[in-house]
Amino acid sequence: MVVTFNVTGGEQGEWAVLQVSGELDLVTSPVLRQRVHDEVAEGRHSLVLDLSEVLFCDSSGVGVLIASRRLIRSCQGRLRLILPAQGAVDGSHVNRVLGALGVRRLFDVHPDLASATGERPRPLSA
Repeated sequence: MVVTFNVTGGEQGEWAVLQVSGELDLVTSPVLRQRVHDEVAEGRHSLVLDLSEVLFCDSSGVGVLIASRRLIRSCQGRLRLILPAQGAVDGSHVNRVLGALGVRRLFDVHPDLASATGERPRPLSA
């Protein structure tokens, strides 16, 4: 079975939204890293990463998420992740991976787009 990796962009109010689907791994994570960098370079410092359709995430994917958080913080921006309890077939794989690694607490996690874009962005703190 071949799983297609895709990152699509859009806007929701003052938020830039990147919807990610497929497998986030060593091969595909540079694509997401570049898209995040492109958004920031274009002045979008309030970013939502919708990871609800990510079927698999390895350490490279987690590394990109942490690097994205660091980049957004350096711009006094805001990063939110959409990680529903259920999604991507049988549950959010990314949610489980981040929880198992103990880094989920670093992220502002929301269950859906409405929740993620519902309040004004605040800068990331430590």
